[in-house]
Amino acid sequence: MSRRRRMMIAVAATVLGLMAALVPGWSASAATCATAWSSTTAYNGGAVVSYGGHNWSAKWWTQGETPGTTDEWGVWSDQGACDSSTGGDPTDGWTQRSFTYNMQKPWNLSLSERYSYDSSTGTHRMWVYDTDEPMSEGSTTDPRTEMRWLQEYSSGEHMWDADVYIPASTDGATVMQILRIKRPSGTPATDFMANSYNQNGGTVKYYTGTVLKTGAYDTWWNLKVAHNASTGKIQVYVDNQLKLTVDDRGAATRHFKNGVYHHGSGKAEARFRNIRYWTR
Repeated sequence: MSRRRRMMIAVAATVLGLMAALVPGWSASAATCATAWSSTTAYNGGAVVSYGGHNWSAKWWTQGETPGTTDEWGVWSDQGACDSSTGGDPTDGWTQRSFTYNMQKPWNLSLSERYSYDSSTGTHRMWVYDTDEPMSEGSTTDPRTEMRWLQEYSSGEHMWDADVYIPASTDGATVMQILRIKRPSGTPATDFMANSYNQNGGTVKYYTGTVLKTGAYDTWWNLKVAHNASTGKIQVYVDNQLKLTVDDRGAATRHFKNGVYHHGSGKAEARFRNIRYWTR
C-alpha cells in the first residue's frame, strides 16, 4: 500500500471518529450483507458473500472454503462488518423443501389433550404441564409436546424457519432444538436449544446464555435456525436479523424439533405457523 493511500485512510478514519463524537446519534453504517455464503456454490474471483456478520470478497475461484478460516493469504478477503437487517432474507439462495414429522406427547394422554391445529390460520398449538408424564412410560426425561421432524441429516446445510408465539408465563421450556439423534458416546444430546424464560416480557435464550429475543410473550415473531453440518456452524436469526453464530457439538446425525419440552414449573405453551424447511 502506498504512503499516500495510507494517509488517506488515516484521514478518513479520523473524520469518521470526529463525526461520531460530535454529532449525537450519528454512526458509520455497516454495509448491507451480501447473499449468504454456501458451501456448495462455486464462486468466481470478485464474488461477494456474507458470513458470520461480515462481507467477504473472493480473490479467485473457490468452492467449499469457509470465509474467515483462512489467513490473509487465503481466498476470502474480509470486507468488514455488515448489517443483516438491511440485507436480503436469510433464505435467499436456499430451496424450500417439504418435511414430515411425528408428534411426541405425554405417553398416557391422547394427542388432542396437548395439541391442536387451527386450519384457518395454519397454527399448531402445543402445551404441557410440569406434572405431565414423559413421552414414553418409564422415561426420566421431562414432559413434552413436540413435533419431531423425520428429516435427519449429518452433512449439508439445513434451515428451520417458523413464526413463533409464546404465551406469557411459559418459563423454562425449550421451544426449538436440534437433537443429535445418533452421536458418539459421551457427547451432548443437542447442538442447539431455544429456551423461553419469564424475564423482560419473555426472554428467549440460546440454552441459558445468549439472549436471542426479549419481549417474546404474546406476540408473533420469526425464528430461523440455519445449520451447516459440513462446517459445524449454526446461525440464528430473529425477525431476519442475525443474532448468533455458534459452533455445533461435533459430528452426528440430527433432526429438528419444535414445541414445548418443559424443564420449568406450571404450564408451558408455544404456537407455530408458517413452518418451513430449507436446504442448499
